[in-house]
Amino acid sequence: MSSEAREVSEASKTSAKPSAMERIAAFIVDKRKAFYLLYIGFAVFCVFSSGWVKVNDDLTSYLPASTETRRGLTVMEEEFTTFGTNRIMVDNIAYSQAEKLAEEIRDVSGVKELNFENTEDYFKDGAALFSITYDGTSEDAVSLSALDKVKKILDGYDVYVTGDTGDDASASLNAEIQVVMIIAVVIILLVLLFTSQTYMEIPVMLLTFGMAAIMNKGTNFMFGEISFVSNSVAVILQLALAIDYAIILCHRYTEERERMNAHDACVIALSKAIPEIAGSSMTTLSGLGAMCFMKFGIGKDLGFVLMKAIVLSLLAVFTLMPGLLMSFSGLIDKTHHKNFVPKITAWGKFAVKTRFIMPPIFIVLIVAGAICSNLCPYAFGMTDLTTARKNESQIATERVNENFGKVNTLAVLVPTGDYEKEGRLLRELDQMEETDTVLGLANVEAMDGYVLTDKLTPRQFAELADLDIEVSRALYSAYAINGENYGQVVSGVDKYGVPLVDMFMFVYDEMQQGYVTLDEDMTKTIEDLHVQLSDALKQLKGENYSRLVLQLNLPEESRETTKFLNTLHETAAKYYGEGECLLVGNSTSDYDLSTSFAGDNLLIGILTIVFVVLVLIFTFKSSGLPILLILVIQGSVWINFSFPFLQNDPLFFLSYLVVSSIQMGANIDYAIVIANRYMELKKTMPLKKATIEALNQSFPTIITSGTILAAAGVLIGILSTNPAISSIGVCLGRGTLISILLVMGILPQILLLGDVIIEKTAITMKHKLSMQTMSGNMRVHGHMRGYVQGVVDGDFSGTIRGTVNAALETNAVQLEDEEVQTDETHD
Repeated sequence: MSSEAREVSEASKTSAKPSAMERIAAFIVDKRKAFYLLYIGFAVFCVFSSGWVKVNDDLTSYLPASTETRRGLTVMEEEFTTFGTNRIMVDNIAYSQAEKLAEEIRDVSGVKELNFENTEDYFKDGAALFSITYDGTSEDAVSLSALDKVKKILDGYDVYVTGDTGDDASASLNAEIQVVMIIAVVIILLVLLFTSQTYMEIPVMLLTFGMAAIMNKGTNFMFGEISFVSNSVAVILQLALAIDYAIILCHRYTEERERMNAHDACVIALSKAIPEIAGSSMTTLSGLGAMCFMKFGIGKDLGFVLMKAIVLSLLAVFTLMPGLLMSFSGLIDKTHHKNFVPKITAWGKFAVKTRFIMPPIFIVLIVAGAICSNLCPYAFGMTDLTTARKNESQIATERVNENFGKVNTLAVLVPTGDYEKEGRLLRELDQMEETDTVLGLANVEAMDGYVLTDKLTPRQFAELADLDIEVSRALYSAYAINGENYGQVVSGVDKYGVPLVDMFMFVYDEMQQGYVTLDEDMTKTIEDLHVQLSDALKQLKGENYSRLVLQLNLPEESRETTKFLNTLHETAAKYYGEGECLLVGNSTSDYDLSTSFAGDNLLIGILTIVFVVLVLIFTFKSSGLPILLILVIQGSVWINFSFPFLQNDPLFFLSYLVVSSIQMGANIDYAIVIANRYMELKKTMPLKKATIEALNQSFPTIITSGTILAAAGVLIGILSTNPAISSIGVCLGRGTLISILLVMGILPQILLLGDVIIEKTAITMKHKLSMQTMSGNMRVHGHMRGYVQGVVDGDFSGTIRGTVNAALETNAVQLEDEEVQTDETHD
C-alpha cells in the first residue's frame, strides 16, 4: 500500500469520528479469532444435531387438519392396521415356473398372503404378477425381512418390485441431492473464477457458505420434523439465493483495499455492506415469508427452513467472512487477476436504441403470459408426472403398470356397528361401473357361503361348526350375558342372531380361557379362522369406523374421478347421513390439494407482491419505481409458467407456489441492482449514458448470482427423480433465466421511459441546493452533489483540500482557510 494511501487513511480516521456501524464492524474484525472458535464449536455441534431431525416423506400430512383426506388418514392411523404390500412382476417366464416361485414365496416367513393365478390379471404375455401381503406394516422389520427373502428367491430373474414396502425414497433422494451438490459446487467454482477479481476470495466465500449450510442443516432439529422437500433443496437454494451477500462484501473489500490497509478495508467494507446486504435480503425473506401463510403446511415448512437459511447466511457473512478476509488478505492481494467479465456497452446501446420497440413487445408477452399461465395444467398427485431421470422404483412401476394396469385404491370409512348397512352399501358399490373390486367385512366369505357379518341363530351356527345344538345354545347364552343382553337369555336364544365374525371370536376367547372344549378338528378350524379374522378386523374394523376398500378403474386425477368421488359421498349419505363417511386415497388427496391450491395461490401471490413492494418503497423512497420493477419480475413469473400450458405438460402445483414466491423474492434483487445503479448514475450523467453504465456495472453481479441460481435449478430438475423436487428445479432454473433476460433486456428501457414517473412519485421532498465553487481547505458535513476531483453524491462528512464544484446544503461547509475562493450560483 502506498504511503499516500496510508496518509489518506490516517487522515480520515483522525478527522471523522467512527459511526456506530463502523464501531460494530471494527469489533467483528478485531475479535475474529473469538468468532472462529465460536463457529468451530457450533459446526461440531451441528454435525451431530443434523442427525436429530426427522424427515417426513408424506405430503398428505401437510394437508389442513380440516380436509377430508387428513381426517380420514388420522382415523386410519389410530384405528386400523395397514399391512405392507408389494406388486412384484417377473418378466420373461413360463406359467409353470411362475407357479413354483409362487409356492416358494408363500412359504416365506413374514408373507401373509400371495395372490397369483392363471388369469390375465396375474399372468400376461410371459409376465407374472405376484401380489404379496406381509405380516407387518410396510415399515416393520418382519415385512422388510420377508421382502429380502423374496428377492433372494427371485434372484436371477427379470424382476420389477413396486409397492410401499422397501421403497426408501428418502435414501434415494438424498443420494441424488449429494450428486447435485457436488456438480453445483463445481459450477459455482467455475462461475466465481470467471467473475471474481482475486482467486483467494473464492475459498473465503466457500468457507463462509459451507459454515452457513452446516448451521442451517444442524439447526433444523428445532422444528422437530421437516418435509423431504425442505430437506432436499434447502442447502442448494441457500447457496444459490445467498451467494450475493458474499459477493457484495468481497467487492466492497476489494474497492476499499485499493486505498487503505487490510484492517481498515475490512472494517469500512463491512460497515458499508451491512445495510446494502440487509436491504437485499429483505425481498428474498419477504417472498419466503409469504409462503408461510399457505394453508398447505409444506409452504410453512419450506418457508421457515429457507428463511432460517438466509438469516444464518447473513450471520456468517457479517461475523465470519470479515475475519476470513482479514486472515487471507495477504494471499488475496497476491492473487489478483484481470477482470474476465466483459463490458456490455454494446448491449446497453442496443437497449437504449430499442427503447420504443421492446417495451410494447414486452407488454404483449406479459399479457399472453398472464393468460397462458392462468391456463396452466396443474397436477396434484405425482403418479402421472414424468422426470428427466427415473430411479429403479419408477422404472419398475412403469413396467408393471404397462403390463397389468394401474391400481387406484380408495378407502371408504363408515360408522361402525351396523353390518347390515355395510352390506347394502358394499353391494351397491360393487355394482358400479367405476369399481373393479370392493372389500369389507360384510362381503368377506367365511364358510359354506356365509359372509363374516351374516347373523346366524344357534341352530345355524351348530350346523356350520358341527356342534351339538345344546352346546351352541350355551355359547349363545354366554355371548348374550357377556354383552349384558339379558333379555335374549330370558326370552330364549333360539331366534337370537349373532354376526358370524363376532361369534367365532367369542368362541375362540372362550376356548383360550378353558370354558369351551371342542373336538380336535373344530378346534383347529377355529384357530385357523381366528388368525384370518383377526387380520380382517385389524384392517377393516376400528373402534368408531369400519373401512371399505375399493379398487377403482379410474385415473388418479381426472374429471371423471372427481365426479365419482361426489357420487360415492351421495351413495354413502343414503345409509349414514351427510358428512358421516370419509373417503381416503390418492384421488381424494389430489382433490383436497386442488381445493386448497386456489386459495393458497391467490394469497401467496398477493402477499408476495405486497411484501416486496413495501420493501422497495422503503428502499427507493418512491412509489412508482417499485411498480416498474414488480412489473418486470411478475412478467417473468407469468412467462415462466406459460411453458407447461404451451407444452401441454402438467405442472406439479407445489412447484408454482414455491417457485413463484422465490422468483419474485429473489430475482427482484437483479432488478434492484440495476435500478440502484441507474438512480445513482443519472444524478451525474445523462439518462441514456446512465442506463448504459448501469448495465455495465450491474452485469457482473447479476451474471454471477443468476448463473448460480439457474444452474442449481436446472441441476435439480435434471438429476432428481422425485417429481416434486424435479419440477421445482425445472421451474426455478427456467424462471431465473427468464428473469435475467427481462432485467437485462427490458428493465433498462422501462427505467429510461418511466423516469418521469419515478421522479414524480418520489416520496422524499426535494429542495434546491446552491451550486458553489470553492478552492482551499474546507470541512464539509451534509448532502453534496457535484465534483471534487471526481464525482461526489451523498452524505459527506470530512475535510476536503482542493477544488469543489457542487450543489451543497445550506451550512454544509465550514471554511478552514480564510483564503478560500467562492462563487455561488443556483441549481
